[in-house]
Amino acid sequence: MFDRLKSILTKPEPAITADDGPRLNAYATIDPMPARTFPHITLGEGDRSDPELSAHLDGFIGYVLSRGDGQMTHTRYHLMRHLQRVRHQVSLRVPHAALPAFAQWAQSANAVVFHEDGGVRDPWGRVLIDGAGDTDPASVVPHPEDAQQRKHRSEILLASRGITVAASLPPLLGQDEVRWQEAGTVTGRLMALLVVSTFAEGLRENDPVPVEVMQERLPEAFAHLSPKETAFLSAGGENDDLLNAMGWRYESLALLAWAVGFVPSLPFPGTICDVPGVCAAVLDAAASGELASATRRPTGELLDALDLHYRIHWAVRDASLGRRDYPAHVIPGVVLERHYALNWLSRFEDAAWDDVDTPT
Repeated sequence: MFDRLKSILTKPEPAITADDGPRLNAYATIDPMPARTFPHITLGEGDRSDPELSAHLDGFIGYVLSRGDGQMTHTRYHLMRHLQRVRHQVSLRVPHAALPAFAQWAQSANAVVFHEDGGVRDPWGRVLIDGAGDTDPASVVPHPEDAQQRKHRSEILLASRGITVAASLPPLLGQDEVRWQEAGTVTGRLMALLVVSTFAEGLRENDPVPVEVMQERLPEAFAHLSPKETAFLSAGGENDDLLNAMGWRYESLALLAWAVGFVPSLPFPGTICDVPGVCAAVLDAAASGELASATRRPTGELLDALDLHYRIHWAVRDASLGRRDYPAHVIPGVVLERHYALNWLSRFEDAAWDDVDTPT
């Protein structure tokens, strides 16, 4: 993998000056990428529209994870997460005199940088991981300023409710990093969740609405069912664990209904959602045609919700391991469903609905 990465940096290039500066490969999470106003020669670049970049990033993650003894560390883990968020990659050659300006650009692009020596460095040149797997303790995986501010606000809000979370938890996405699901995909998911959660509730009350009836009344929902949801409807509740999981999907439904404006507010996750109200809002939107013209809430609001629920979820999981008391006035199932829906909405790991992960 090192040879493959190095080959990117050693493509033929035009002559520069006598200052034969280093060849660098920057991996930026910001879109659009800031202009490069410092002296340099561009050797190549790509973005997420190029399928080769995704394959390259997968290989680069493998390279990072294979260095040294291969043991997962805090820096290695968050470097991997950074690479998963990369939107642009650029290979360039920078004269030595321009390296300070390059560092400023790399910071504004939220980029990590691969060097010819096999090391991956933060924007300021400190080694995140080198070819031997070693790390400079002073190095920092970069995060956009707005993501850092959002982390700080979440911590203050939670502290005001008596909930402390680990300061080591990283910032999440910045507003120029996130790639939301398309609005039409979100509204299709809303309808699918309405069907499966209603069916689950009926099964638990021994009065399910027949699948055929729901398909007749809400045919558009069935085009958006996930494989697991389709299997659940076909099995008729034979799997108790799956039935319980689908019963909680009302909370995912409520979160996504809020995300596209059909529910006016998202209260702290200390109560279950207003199931009749949420369902009525979604059905009314479908009947009136509003579903087809739905738009997402402002990015800042959605990222605030994602950051907050990520940290609450960490506190819930920490309590489940016996390390603390459960956070007061928090319902774990509500937190999980909201975190799940928000990770899907923000395309975490580009996972399909059934495969969404909620690591903390």
